[in-house]
Amino acid sequence: MSDIDTGFIHRTFAPAIPERIEAERQIRRAETIRLGGLPIAVVDRAEAARRMVATALDRRGRGLEPQYLTSANGQVLVECDRDPEIRRLFLEADAIHADGMPMVFASWQMATVPLPERVATTDLVHDVMRLSAAAGLRSFLLGATAEVNATAVANLRRLYPDVPEIDGRDGYFSLDEEEAVCEAINARAPDVLWIGLGVPKEQAFVVRNRHRLTRVGVIKTSGGLFDFLAGRRARAPKLLQALGFEWAWRAMLEPRRLGRRYLDTNFAALRLLLTRTD
Repeated sequence: MSDIDTGFIHRTFAPAIPERIEAERQIRRAETIRLGGLPIAVVDRAEAARRMVATALDRRGRGLEPQYLTSANGQVLVECDRDPEIRRLFLEADAIHADGMPMVFASWQMATVPLPERVATTDLVHDVMRLSAAAGLRSFLLGATAEVNATAVANLRRLYPDVPEIDGRDGYFSLDEEEAVCEAINARAPDVLWIGLGVPKEQAFVVRNRHRLTRVGVIKTSGGLFDFLAGRRARAPKLLQALGFEWAWRAMLEPRRLGRRYLDTNFAALRLLLTRTD
């Protein structure tokens, strides 16, 4: 994977016309391929981070609906295949990143265009934070318990002290409270809103409230990201990640919660990757 180029911020958003043209190129939708039945963005992590930052800066102060980015893995492919409503929530996204090495492997063998790499949100958040320091981007974390959220925010602030603002709140609120939550987020005007409410709750929140969050530039659904940022969960060893067995590592750590789920979804996901990819 290529290194994150922080210099692109200054090249892209200087006032000269050529740089503005480059900004517009950066925020165009990525090319997609159909993988397991979903349109997956053909993009590597560095480019995904650059696009997020470029889009957030371009939308700042314009009162537009935020860009909506989400991710898919084998479990998501199966849930979208089994439930049309969940599929609709994912198809509302401006881009779906491949957050699973089996999806990348399948694209190498079967897709018209291979995916360059996995775009895991647990890695992407750090790519974006490194760029945010140079770009002056603000982030807001929505989700998890109050304790986990506060710890995740504190750890990001410690890792990236030059990022101007990283804030957050827990994900425990009712449907009746969503409008007030959106108003509070708008008051902070974050450039990037990371939402960790779990699939499909976080996608449903975005689709219901995107029209309200007009002071947000980009929304990225984040699953269990905040638990990792808070140190409550450990990533799999790099070798297992590269081989596509991070799911096995997670099942080993949480067998009662995840063991049956993976037994149910792994073969179904493989079938979708073999039959609904082009």
